[in-house]
Amino acid sequence: MTALSDFVVRTMATQAFRLAAASATAFLLVSALIVGLLFWQTNMLLTDHVVEELRGEAAELAHEAATATPEAFAERIRVRSRVAGTSLYYLQDAGGQKLAGNLHALPREVAESATGGVFRYAREGDAPGSDRLGVAVPVAIGGGQRLVVGRDVEEQLALAARIKRTFLWGFGILALAAVIAGLAVGRAVLGRIEVINATTRSIMAGDLSRRVPVTARGDELDELSASLNGMLDRIEQLMNGLREVSDNIAHDLKMPLNRLRNSAEAALRDPRGAEGYREGLEAAIEKADDLIKTFNALLLIARLEAGVVEESAEVFDLGRLVRDVAELYEPVAEEAGLTLAIEAGDGIQIRANRQLVGQAVANLADNAIKYSAECAVARRSVPSGAAVSVKVRARSGVAEISVADRGPGIAAEDRDRALRRFVRLEKSRTQPGTGLGLSLVAAVARLHNGSVRLEDNAPGLRVVVTLPLAPDTRSTS
Repeated sequence: MTALSDFVVRTMATQAFRLAAASATAFLLVSALIVGLLFWQTNMLLTDHVVEELRGEAAELAHEAATATPEAFAERIRVRSRVAGTSLYYLQDAGGQKLAGNLHALPREVAESATGGVFRYAREGDAPGSDRLGVAVPVAIGGGQRLVVGRDVEEQLALAARIKRTFLWGFGILALAAVIAGLAVGRAVLGRIEVINATTRSIMAGDLSRRVPVTARGDELDELSASLNGMLDRIEQLMNGLREVSDNIAHDLKMPLNRLRNSAEAALRDPRGAEGYREGLEAAIEKADDLIKTFNALLLIARLEAGVVEESAEVFDLGRLVRDVAELYEPVAEEAGLTLAIEAGDGIQIRANRQLVGQAVANLADNAIKYSAECAVARRSVPSGAAVSVKVRARSGVAEISVADRGPGIAAEDRDRALRRFVRLEKSRTQPGTGLGLSLVAAVARLHNGSVRLEDNAPGLRVVVTLPLAPDTRSTS
């Protein structure tokens, strides 16, 4: 099979070609029906016109035959017969002899019918076999004479034949144009799809950076390409996140498990006996609790990202909840030598899961106190103002929870990455933690159609969580 025939076969197998062919076929069928109706109607109009003319002339001649002598009437028929045109006449006497007319003989089809009919005849001077078509009606004139009045319809038939040929040629050209257009459309679509296929093959081969080209036309294929590119961006992001999680989990879960195993071995080798075993078991339980907390956080984030807690949402006062949670951390802040400022008024209503929002605020407060305390120790002083501040306010239809600290902060280029699971910006991982705190906050915000952004507190970090206000409070915010 040649390359051209292979291309044609592939193009004709495309959905675009089939749709173009189906549209062209439907168009041709409808056009044929319309043209057929028009042709039939035109032919009927021409036929009716001829019949009306014949009836009118037949009535006129019948009247003349009744008022004129037979000789005078025959002369009138001879005069009419000599006029060039499509009129046909034949007049014979009672004995069957021709008296006048331009027909050689009385048409049998008309003679045997009381209403007339269609017949073929030959004109004087025409070559043999060149019969023409005529239509005639008999005229009752009395006295034993017979008169036939007719019209030559050969030109009408030729016109109809020309119209038919024109329509057939037109349909043929339309069909050919439809095939060519279908091939052109199929080729264009096939070319675009082949580009998408080539991109997907490269991606399946491992090149996740490839994207489907998008043209400036903005058609359906461009919309599909943009959607595919968005999906590929998300897949690449998830794959990178999975690789990062896999790498981080080796440090954050494997090391605690090793310490847990080492503690158990050390307890078994402790010469003190029962007392050493007890201390070893207590240490192992403490380390196991930390691991369980990590897995519980992972499970909670997974549930949040799956959206399985939507049914537990309720309307509550966000300011009161934040105050209650933040007040629980005031003793922790005082113990660390820090001050905790809370600004959260009443009347800010949101519809959310109370426990999850409280957990998110607790995570932020705990992180803020921990990192502020570390920096205070490193600086041997606390900057002026509150070391940790928690604020709640409503604006532009959303509620904002901001938690600011005086810690080391997060560089602008690392802020997006800090919201992912198991991401810890402290490379040595000597500080306690799992890297799940901010990712849990981000998951809670996403579940409630909110957002999280990290800002510079100069010094320190400000985490701002936005959540939609309850519908009945948006108009008053």
